[in-house]
Amino acid sequence: MASDQGNSAAPPAATRTGSPGWRDPRLWIGVLIVAGSVVLGARLLESADDTVQVWAVGADLGAGDVVSESDLVAERVRFADPSAVERYFTVDEQLPADLALLRGVGSGELLPRAAVGSVEDTGTVSVPLAVDAELVPPAVDDGSVVDVYLGGTAGTPDGPALDDVVVVDAPGLDDGFGTTGKRQLVVAVPEDLAEDFFARLSRVENAVTTVAQVS
Repeated sequence: MASDQGNSAAPPAATRTGSPGWRDPRLWIGVLIVAGSVVLGARLLESADDTVQVWAVGADLGAGDVVSESDLVAERVRFADPSAVERYFTVDEQLPADLALLRGVGSGELLPRAAVGSVEDTGTVSVPLAVDAELVPPAVDDGSVVDVYLGGTAGTPDGPALDDVVVVDAPGLDDGFGTTGKRQLVVAVPEDLAEDFFARLSRVENAVTTVAQVS
């Protein structure tokens, strides 16, 4: 019986798939695709965030108050009109050293460029008022904007004697006014209007001062 061992074919050698080497162009193409995706994603996120950081006032401030960074807080705001940001101070710009308010700005309000100038530009004087407690709204405080009316036995003048003036000092209800029945207020008044106010006050017999809160 003939042996068939010599006729049997040898099995083919097994081949092993190796990992692509660092010189394999397919590896570098994959790296470039991943890197490009990361950069594109970062740019899309950056373009989606169209907010701007601007300065807002941390507490109520009145006309004539000097403003520094310690008085401000950064707020991130999205403006419907991109050009509107030019009306405010952005966080990344240097604030002038002698910045002072030309009008009162309330806590949390964005700091408008139109509301500030140099200390020399404020042009206001502090006018004290002694007002019957019942003629002052309880909510009047530092930074409030008020109208001041003068009345008396000679009649009530038409319109406010002082219009839209800022309260720069308003002692609380418990700060000693109870003995006189009057509340002491100090308002910031433009110099020319202060002269007119005192002249008007001198012409009103038994003048009675009334304060109306505007804001």
